[in-house]
Parts: sequence; C-alpha cells; structure tokens
Amino acid sequence: MTDGEREKALSDIEALTLAITVRSIPRVLEPLMTTDLTIQQLKALTVIVTTGAGATGAGLADKFGVSMPSMSKLIDRLVTAGLAVREGDGGDRRVRRIHATDLGRAVVRELMATRPELSEDVLSRLSQDELEALVTGLRAVSRELRPARSAG
Repeated sequence: MTDGEREKALSDIEALTLAITVRSIPRVLEPLMTTDLTIQQLKALTVIVTTGAGATGAGLADKFGVSMPSMSKLIDRLVTAGLAVREGDGGDRRVRRIHATDLGRAVVRELMATRPELSEDVLSRLSQDELEALVTGLRAVSRELRPARSAG
C-alpha cells in the first residue's frame, strides 16, 4: 500500500466514522431520554464501573470538582437505586469503596456502550464477506486499544 492509498483509506475511515456517528445519534439518545438518572449520577456511575479497585467518595468528589457532602448524597442515591454499594477497604478501615452492582454495570452498558452500528438489525443485512472483514478490522482495533505491556 502506498502512502497515498493509506492516506485515502484513513480519510475514508474518518468520514465513515463521522457519518455512522451522526446516523447513530437517535438510537444512542433513546435510552438516555428514558433514564431517571441525572447526567451527574450517570457520569459518577460510569467512573465507578470503570474503576477496578473501587472508587472512593473523596476521589469522586475531587474528580468532579464538587464537595464531599454533595458527592455523598449522589452516591446515596446510586446505592438506594441498587446501582452501587459501599464496602470497607481491606487495607484501611477508614476508607469506604464504592463498587457498581450488576444492575449498575448493566445500566452503564446499556446507556453508554450502545453501539447501534453493530446491532443485530444492521449486522444481519451484511454479507458473509462483509462480516468477516468487519471481524478482522475490529480485532485489529481491539488489539491496538489494549494497554501496552511493560517491557520489564
């Protein structure tokens, strides 16, 4: 592949990605419009879901630039809704870690990880060759998104 061909392919991918994003917006917005969560609660829940060791109230308050009492109330609402739980930290009894429940992870997956362009109704209309090419491309992208392994 020449440099010109590579630049054309990258340009085509950028244009197609934008077009797919624009066409997907109605499908992405649908679950957001029906949730009872505030944007701040959804943002906090997303951080909680993606924090492997469990988030802390102080860490969340700092990350969002709000007071600890405000964050505590937000966390209380997530706990009451069954989306998160508070648990003691094994190493420091003073620290309470916030973890997402299965329901909390499912909510984030549904609201934030929606990929309408990869939904069954779209994929079912692709040919076998197109599906196989998509699998190859997605594997390559997934590989490149993995964290780099340390060389030590």
